[in-house]
Amino acid sequence: MKKIFFFLFLTSLGVCAQKQAKLNDLAEEFTHKSLPLFREVLSIPNDAFNSDWIEKNVIWTESAFDQRGFRTQRIATSTAPLVLATRSFPKAKKTVLVYLQMDGQPVDPSRWAQEDPYQPVVKQQNSDGEWETIDWSRISDYDDDWRIFARSTSDAKGPVVMFLAAMDALDKIGKSPNYNLKVVLDFEEEMGSPRLPQAVKDNRALLAADILVIFDGPMHRLNKPTLSFGARGIFTVQLTTYGPIVSQHSGHFGNYVPNPAFKMAKLLASMKDDNGRVLIPGYYDGITLDEKTKKTLSATPHDEPQLQDLIQVGHFDRVGPNYQEAIQYPSLNVRGMQSGWINEKVRTIIPAWARAEIDVRVVKESDPIRLSSLIKKHIEDQGYLVLDREPTKKERLSNPKIATYSDTFAYQSFRTPMDSEIGSWLKSALVRGFGEEPIRVRMSGGSIPISPFVNTLNLPAVAVPTVNRDNNQHSPNENLRLGNFRDGIKTILAILTEKL
Repeated sequence: MKKIFFFLFLTSLGVCAQKQAKLNDLAEEFTHKSLPLFREVLSIPNDAFNSDWIEKNVIWTESAFDQRGFRTQRIATSTAPLVLATRSFPKAKKTVLVYLQMDGQPVDPSRWAQEDPYQPVVKQQNSDGEWETIDWSRISDYDDDWRIFARSTSDAKGPVVMFLAAMDALDKIGKSPNYNLKVVLDFEEEMGSPRLPQAVKDNRALLAADILVIFDGPMHRLNKPTLSFGARGIFTVQLTTYGPIVSQHSGHFGNYVPNPAFKMAKLLASMKDDNGRVLIPGYYDGITLDEKTKKTLSATPHDEPQLQDLIQVGHFDRVGPNYQEAIQYPSLNVRGMQSGWINEKVRTIIPAWARAEIDVRVVKESDPIRLSSLIKKHIEDQGYLVLDREPTKKERLSNPKIATYSDTFAYQSFRTPMDSEIGSWLKSALVRGFGEEPIRVRMSGGSIPISPFVNTLNLPAVAVPTVNRDNNQHSPNENLRLGNFRDGIKTILAILTEKL
């Protein structure tokens, strides 16, 4: 009997190895076939603030999905539309909604190590760790560690082309999912998808599905198959403090006219302690982590010294005892500051105002409206008259401390149980595709606009990240590692061929 079980076990291993080899071969073949398509779409500028550019991306998207048997339609909003691509398959009883993103962050070409961020280039790393451009023609015999540099390579045109390549591979071998597909493509994600919640509410029936899969975000730092079961939401705050009505000569009025930059510095410093924990009363209320959850979080691989060396910081904040636990709490981040002038435009003045741009990543247990009100109250408690507009002359003369406060809410957090049906299904697909258990992340630190789907359509959602974590997304020199591009195609192939 033992011999029989052992024989069956070996047979099972052999079948699994054959399936993995087949997926590997398909992914390799369609990596080569899809690279020209990737180059083509990266060459279309996609700053969400430029409507003409976005329209070109919409047209390209419609054409790409139409050519692969999808029926596409635009879901109108007051600005850029969403594109919904649907494809039905025989004997399908369920529907999977897939979320993909097509817009990108703005670029500053002067900060990129190439002539045009929208003209993709292939680079390899030399012995000094520097990235050197190589001729695109060499990509036919690529190395896994070579990278394509261009805006939106990783965030997130790469996953779009991976999905299209996976569909091409399925069509070649005559296979199809045992579920129908609805693919929604977002062209304003980098703006916070401000029109998405209403679009989802207005099109409930059109978007109805059983589960939601998000192909977005970077993999775990170990670059192994990863599943992320949630993401933080986000809202932003613009805060301004005031000095003289116009900038004044610092020699004439230094030590006499109050400087708004110092007011801002004190105000921001009052919000956090030296360990990075928010000091505003009630900020973390409602968030509790039981021992089981803490054990799950601490089990997620994380090499703190390696990360410290990579980003070159002397210490980390201690909102939680480890990285995963830290991102289970809402953040409070100063994403930019301005007052007066610096560098070659510097001048010896007392500035008229100081401004801080703040983003807050919220978790499922925290209400963004409540958090914003707590921040505003904290500012008032520091003695400030807080307005939602610029102060009048009368207000300036009668109040020593004045601040303008405005907030913009984007979307809420979401989190799906790891032991849910969708979690088990995706885990099984990745084990079959890669022969190892995926790294499962309770919640990622970044934000994706998924809560409208989760809350309005009542869908369980899981993100399947495919791109390298060190991809410089949102920054100059964004890139995608070619090994990740191939493995991303294999990941999506594994999911599309996993029975639901």
